[in-house]
Amino acid sequence: MKYLMMVAVDGDPDTSDAPEASVDDWFARVTERGQWVMGERLRPPGSATLVRVRNGETIVTDGPFAETKEWLAGFDILDCATLDDAIQVAAAHPMARGGRIELRAFWPFEEDADA
Repeated sequence: MKYLMMVAVDGDPDTSDAPEASVDDWFARVTERGQWVMGERLRPPGSATLVRVRNGETIVTDGPFAETKEWLAGFDILDCATLDDAIQVAAAHPMARGGRIELRAFWPFEEDADA
């Protein structure tokens, strides 16, 4: 199963004394296990462009849609056997402590909408 792992910055990081994990170590582990498909970091929210269509008109707005302390910093696509495996991969990412990570399973178009 493929999962989109959205890596976000938020204003409430972990404050435990646990040693900080290395993203390079995380990447080496998930690559070695064949669980990493692709990923990229994203530019800050100030460089975002919002595109909407309303009443047939395309509306383009610079900057993020909402003022928030949380923002999407990057993403990875994982290929994991189960959700539990994807959770373990996400929990080992350094941003799980410094921000937050959201996992979403891919939903193939062939799959029934009620599934």
